[in-house]
Amino acid sequence: MPRLVDVPGYARFWTASAVSAFGSQVSGLALQILTAVTLSASATEVGLVNAARWAPYLLFGLVAGVLVDRCRRKPVMVAMDLGRAALLGAIPLLYALDRLDIATLCACVFAFGVLCLFFDAANHSYVPQLVPRELLNAGYARVGQADAVAGSTGPLIAGVLIKLLGAPLAVLVDAASYLASGLLLTSVRAHDPVPDRGARRGLLGELREGVAWVYRHRTLASIALTSHLMLLFNTVVSTVFVVFALRDLRIGDFGLGVTYACAGLGGVLGGACSGRAAKRFDVGATLIAGRLVAAIGWLPLVLAHRGPWALVSVSAAFFVVSAAISLESPVEMSYRQAVTPDRLRGRMNATIRSFNWGTVAIGAPLGGLLADHVGYRFALSVGLTGAVLQALALAVSRTRDARATDGHEPLVPA
Repeated sequence: MPRLVDVPGYARFWTASAVSAFGSQVSGLALQILTAVTLSASATEVGLVNAARWAPYLLFGLVAGVLVDRCRRKPVMVAMDLGRAALLGAIPLLYALDRLDIATLCACVFAFGVLCLFFDAANHSYVPQLVPRELLNAGYARVGQADAVAGSTGPLIAGVLIKLLGAPLAVLVDAASYLASGLLLTSVRAHDPVPDRGARRGLLGELREGVAWVYRHRTLASIALTSHLMLLFNTVVSTVFVVFALRDLRIGDFGLGVTYACAGLGGVLGGACSGRAAKRFDVGATLIAGRLVAAIGWLPLVLAHRGPWALVSVSAAFFVVSAAISLESPVEMSYRQAVTPDRLRGRMNATIRSFNWGTVAIGAPLGGLLADHVGYRFALSVGLTGAVLQALALAVSRTRDARATDGHEPLVPA
C-alpha cells in the first residue's frame, strides 16, 4: 500500500495549500473586522461584501469548469495564486489613500472571488492526477486537516496582528501566503497533460455535458443539490454571527478569534477521523451522519445569550459544526473524483462549487436583511432549520447507497 509521503510532489502541494490556508484565516477575520468595525458597515452591508466574494461562482462557475478542462491545471493554479497576492496587496494601499469604502471593497472582493473560482476548479481536479485513487480520501483529508490547523491558530494570530497592525495591514499576510503558495506550486513535478483538443465540443456543449453529469447522476445529484442548500443556510448563520457576536453577545474581537480557533480544532479532529469513518460506515452513511450533526450543531449558537456562557456556547457550536463538516467533506470530495472521468472533473467540480458558493452569494445578503429587519435570533433560527431540512433530504435520497467501490457510472435518465 503506497503512502502519501511517497507520492512525488504531494508534500509541496500540501505545503502550498497549508500556507495559503493560514493566510486566508488571517485575512478572513481581518476583512470581517475591516467591514463591520473599520468601515462601520450594517449587517446588510456585511452580507453584501460576503456576497461579492462568492458571486463569481454563481455567474461564471460553469464556464470556468469548461475552460479549466481545456488547460493544464498547474499553470492555472500558479497564475491565480500570484493574481490573488497582488489583489489583496491593493486593499491596504487603497485604505492608506483613503479610497476604501464598502463599494470599493466589494469590487476588490469580487475580483478576488473570480481568481479563487478558477484556482479551485483547477486545484480539485489536479489532486486525482497527483495522488493514486486508493489515496484520494487521505490526500483530501490531509489538505482538510491543514486547513483546520490553520483555522485553529490563524484566528488567534490574526487577532494579535489586527491589534498590532490594524485590519487593513493584516490582509497583507494573506497576500504573502498566496505568493508563497504560487512559488511552491511551480516546483511541483507531476503528471499534468495538455487536454486533447480533438475532444472539444464547443463551449455550450461541454458546459451542458458537465451539468448533465452532475445532476443526472444516480448519487451525485442528491449530494450536489443538498450541498447547495447546506451552504445557503450555513451562510445565513455565519453572516449574522459576526454582527450578533460583536453587538449583541459582546464577545469582542478576541472572542471571534477564539470561536474560529475552536472551529479549527474541530476541523482537525473531524479530518483525522474521516478515513476511519468512511471505512467503517462507507460513503453514504458517513455523508448523511456528518450533515445531520453539522446542522444540529448550530443549536448552541441560536440559544446563546449575553453573559459568561456566551463565548462557550458559540465556540461549542463552531467546534461541532466544523468537526462534522471536516469528517464528511473529504469523503464526499474523494467520492466525487472517483466516480467522474478525468475529462469531466474540472466541469464537475466547477458545477458543484459554482452553485455551492453561488448560494453563499444569496445567503449572505439574505441573512443580513433578516437580521436587520426581523432580528438576529430569527435569522439564526432560519439558518438552523434550513440546515436540518437539507440533511434530512440527503438521508432519504439515493446517497444512502453510495459506496467507496463505485466506479465510473453512466448517466441515468432524469
